[in-house]
Amino acid sequence: MSEEKRKPVIGISCGDLNGIGMEIIMKTFSHGEMMDLCTPVVFASSKVASYHRKALGMDHFNFHIINEFSKLSDKKANLMTCWNDEVNLEFGKESKEVGAYALKSLQAAVKAHKEGNIDALVTAPIHKNSIQSDQFKFTGHTDFLESEYNSGKSTMLMLSEEMRMALATVHIPISKVSDAVTKDLIMEKLTNLNRCLNFDFHKKKGKIAVLALNPHAGDGGVIGTEDQEIVAPAIEEAFENGIMAFGPFPADSFFGNNRHKQFDAILAMYHDQGLIPFKSLSFGQGVNYTAGLDIVRTSPDHGTGFDIAGKGEASEYSFRQAVFAACDLLKNRGISKEIHKNPLPVKKGKKDY
Repeated sequence: MSEEKRKPVIGISCGDLNGIGMEIIMKTFSHGEMMDLCTPVVFASSKVASYHRKALGMDHFNFHIINEFSKLSDKKANLMTCWNDEVNLEFGKESKEVGAYALKSLQAAVKAHKEGNIDALVTAPIHKNSIQSDQFKFTGHTDFLESEYNSGKSTMLMLSEEMRMALATVHIPISKVSDAVTKDLIMEKLTNLNRCLNFDFHKKKGKIAVLALNPHAGDGGVIGTEDQEIVAPAIEEAFENGIMAFGPFPADSFFGNNRHKQFDAILAMYHDQGLIPFKSLSFGQGVNYTAGLDIVRTSPDHGTGFDIAGKGEASEYSFRQAVFAACDLLKNRGISKEIHKNPLPVKKGKKDY
């Protein structure tokens, strides 16, 4: 089979095993047509997979268990054995022990990508407190992956049919947002987002809306001066550098007037400013994409679902969309690399007319 037609190998970290991660993974790949799209590899152990299968009444589903990539099956979902330990699982419970195995899975997947054995990574949800350790002192997948790939800063980008929502600041207290929002940060995010629109989505001159930090964009300085002194100058500089950035727009009227439909992407200043409208319009259908890294990494738009873990009630829709998005992004990146390979030199000198 030619390289161009080879199915992508999608690595999947299992997430917190007391949550819904294994459930949505198994539900996603219980649909045979998914194997027409990609070759999935879940990093975990057969013991925890069996525990989840029995607890969820999914005895009809079986992984192809492997210990090396030469044994990959392209007909079934593969499970790469990462440990043989007995793991004490209890659905819906926070556990440092279980969090340690979520990290083992994630580390194994990253190692496999660096060694060229997988093409992209789809991550099941982790519990941010359970996974904390001497090896993992991060607020989530995004900054962990930044530390693993020295390809510059990344941008958290939420994808749905409704919008592409990027965040300037992510998992920080609201009391620290104002100090964190600087002109350099906004320029970094706009530059990254513009490149992502071009390279990953083939939007060469993508229009980016920038949301204001303050209510009513500060009302001329009456409700804060950050939008006048920081946000607006950053947008102006970005525009002068060829980035189609506009704003700052007051967030309430922006979404109230459906203006998000007029832009290719949106940059929000902080987590809830972006994710409240995103999840209100797309919850359970969106995808989290870590833009700007060498690796294509996607995940569902929800958390561990401790309240419904082990009950068989979790919807796999967002996780399946994350797999679709990973495959699409890989394809788009491949096309972009081909387009930009061996560009024709630009001759300088006198024009012929």
